[in-house]
Amino acid sequence: MQYLASLWRRLQYRFDNLVSRSTSALIGWLLLICLAAVVPTSVLLVQTGRRPPATLTEQAVAVWVSVGQTLKIGGAVGPPLYVLASVLLALVALLFVSTLVSLITTGINRRIMRLRLGHSTVLEVGHTVVLGWSDQIFPVVAELVSANSNQSRAALAILAPKDKVEMEDEISARITTTGTTTIVCRNGCTTDPAVLARVSPHTAKAVLVLAPGTDDGDAHVVKTLLALNAPALGAAAENTVRPDIRDRDRSGSGAGTGAKGDAAVVVAAVRDTRNRLTAALAAGPRGRVLAVDDIVARLLVQTARQPGLSLVYQELLDFAGDEFYAVPADALVGRTFGEALLAYITSSVVGLLRADDKVVLNPDAETTITADDRIIVVTRDDDTAVLEDATPYVDADAFATAPPRAPRPERLLLLGWNRRAPLVVGQLASYASAGTTLDIVALEDAETTRVAHEAAAQQGPIEVRLHCADITDPVVLEALDVPSFDGVIVIADPGNVPADHLNSRPVRPDVDDGTLVTLLHLRAIEEATGQEISLTTEMSDDRNRLLAPAREGADFIVSGRLISLLMCQISESPYLASLFDELFTSEGNELYLRPATDYVRPGGEVTFATVVASARRRKECAVGYRLRAQSTRSPMYGVRLNPDKREPVRLTAEDWVIVVAEG
Repeated sequence: MQYLASLWRRLQYRFDNLVSRSTSALIGWLLLICLAAVVPTSVLLVQTGRRPPATLTEQAVAVWVSVGQTLKIGGAVGPPLYVLASVLLALVALLFVSTLVSLITTGINRRIMRLRLGHSTVLEVGHTVVLGWSDQIFPVVAELVSANSNQSRAALAILAPKDKVEMEDEISARITTTGTTTIVCRNGCTTDPAVLARVSPHTAKAVLVLAPGTDDGDAHVVKTLLALNAPALGAAAENTVRPDIRDRDRSGSGAGTGAKGDAAVVVAAVRDTRNRLTAALAAGPRGRVLAVDDIVARLLVQTARQPGLSLVYQELLDFAGDEFYAVPADALVGRTFGEALLAYITSSVVGLLRADDKVVLNPDAETTITADDRIIVVTRDDDTAVLEDATPYVDADAFATAPPRAPRPERLLLLGWNRRAPLVVGQLASYASAGTTLDIVALEDAETTRVAHEAAAQQGPIEVRLHCADITDPVVLEALDVPSFDGVIVIADPGNVPADHLNSRPVRPDVDDGTLVTLLHLRAIEEATGQEISLTTEMSDDRNRLLAPAREGADFIVSGRLISLLMCQISESPYLASLFDELFTSEGNELYLRPATDYVRPGGEVTFATVVASARRRKECAVGYRLRAQSTRSPMYGVRLNPDKREPVRLTAEDWVIVVAEG
């Protein structure tokens, strides 16, 4: 048996050597092998036929004919010169046909390989282009597919330095259905203008630039933005006849959306706030650049002070629910903004979009609406913003008047430390009243200590106290008396991830491991004390949110998903960039959850039109409410955005009204 195995290996070795020789040697051996198989078989066929030839000469001729027909060399019989000429012609024909087949096969294979490599050009108009590949790609694709669901045909082109087939397989695994959207993947460097031309950004309606998850991600985004404006790419655009794409937002009209001209809107995100100006300069006037750290820090602080706010933003930013739309003023021209608040039964008015693309949220109720204005509403879709007067459904007797509330000091707790922590401290200081204290718990680190104490010295009314400890240690958490704090923020802390999980990136999906452990201990504290902790948690991976051991309806800020949703919304409606800028800052108008007793008498059944009218008296725009009794019931956890104004609701002293208001 061992001898047979050795013999087999030697035969394999000899065969490998044979194949590796020159083409002529390989053809010769192939011919000998064919003759060794064909000639004996032909002899057998001749001998076993019904009427085998009687003489040896006749048998030889019959064998020759069989061999010739098998090898496609004719097998003609006759004088030697005739046979030789027929064989020569057959070989020439065989060579010609083989060469032709080989050329065709090679050309087809080359084309297939080119397609598989993703180097061909996308010939689309009015499509959306995504440049780059990161974990954000999946929520971006899912949201764009949802946004395109009301279109008969849409296209999404993705360019990234990744294998085309791998990209398609990963998207198919995470996105179960693409509806009417065709997804096209192309391989290549996003900072090379010649390569960028593969996805035809000059004929797209929007371009989204994703940052890779590396330390130099911001620099890569800036280089990609510069490549989009490079002369090489501009020359490609000049050679393409581009139809006018008027529809820049999903309301069906490009007027007042920032989509003048035929240039695509470019939406990008940078991690460091300091790089936003550089990226904006690289993007040019058509660019909208988001600062990830700044937005996440702002939303963390807003949600920590107003539990449930993350659920409201999730509904507003997700294309599956109610969103912001800009609709024509039509019959409201010449009327006041206060009148417009009750002009739609199934839409909630929040502001005006001026002719110069300036967004004015919650303007004065006496502001006159002009013909160039558009009404910004929260509604299910652009065709659901139908004018219908809701004034008859207002019950003025149900109005409540709440006295102004004096600012009160708060006790806040920040668990963990990362690059966004100083921004969180700064945002807390901008909202907090005098006497507010902020306790920070993080592993001892010279840089953390320095930055925390600098923040304490600079932030005016807020007092910062640093505790050097491990937030995943249950003893540490129990000693803090966590339920006694007015608000608790848990942020992803790289210091609580085992060393072999860390690299140069400040925030990785792995840091959620420490966050999950911390949440597990906080949940145990809630159960042991019977007290509810007002908790806001930052996570980097949306899949980990499903594993979080927190109570139903808790606030989660998933940074990657949040930025993806914002980018998709702005790509569809560019004016939303300035709207979100105002909502996410402490100046101007923001979203608030305020006690329902500030608007209507508790316990009685009222229509939402009554709530809107009462909020108008307070110079606010009501867009929904949250019911305490349903705050742990999925999927909305008591949040109801843009309810029908005729719909009755019973609001208690424990419920909240969601409003757009100033300060």
